[in-house]
Amino acid sequence: MLPVGPTLTKFPSGKPPIHGSLEGRYVRLELVDPKRHGHRLYVQSHVDEATKQLWTYMPYGPWDSEAAFMAWLESQAPLTEPQFYTVIDVATGDPKGMLSFLNIRPSQGVIEVGHIWYEPKTQRTRLPREAMYLMFRHVFDDLGYRRLEWKCDSLNKPSRAAALHFGFRFEGIFRQHIITKNRNRDTAWYAIMDHEWPAIRENFERWLDPANFDAAHRQKSSLGEANRRLTGEDQGG
Repeated sequence: MLPVGPTLTKFPSGKPPIHGSLEGRYVRLELVDPKRHGHRLYVQSHVDEATKQLWTYMPYGPWDSEAAFMAWLESQAPLTEPQFYTVIDVATGDPKGMLSFLNIRPSQGVIEVGHIWYEPKTQRTRLPREAMYLMFRHVFDDLGYRRLEWKCDSLNKPSRAAALHFGFRFEGIFRQHIITKNRNRDTAWYAIMDHEWPAIRENFERWLDPANFDAAHRQKSSLGEANRRLTGEDQGG
């Protein structure tokens, strides 16, 4: 007989991600609302030329005006594929960035996180880490998905480092995968499986615990180091 994969005893829920908010200690993920979030999101991501580099590896942006950005945001807000969220700082109520679920295949238990950006001052804080934790926990614990994906331009070193920081494992490069902004994109693929999630979840929860930070809000242990020890990953090829 020819070899086949193992027979499944547990199947995905078949449910799409929540069309609502995900709540944490430091961040709240709200469905993008152009009227409530749009102005601050534009300001946060277009304050100067250096900040506009946030859009270098995105298939869209930056925009020449707030009106153009708002028109784009209004076209995306009703979608469920991708399903965009605004990352809200719980302490201030201020929008700090965006992210999404995409490539959603509920019957297969496969989903991707992407379209992720934060205003520069937020990037190295607890907010992006908890935002990822909330999304991952929803995917695996609430929905029972089998596979969570992360994809990025193979030249996007910060995104590739972030994937490893969050516990993803490198799977390879899809050469000449897509064309974006009239440029070739070779795509780096990463993923977390359901059986890998419990140990990664433990690392996130240990890192996010207030006891992991001193009075100056400096971390005592590193999330990235903990996840790299767990996965054995280096810089992803």
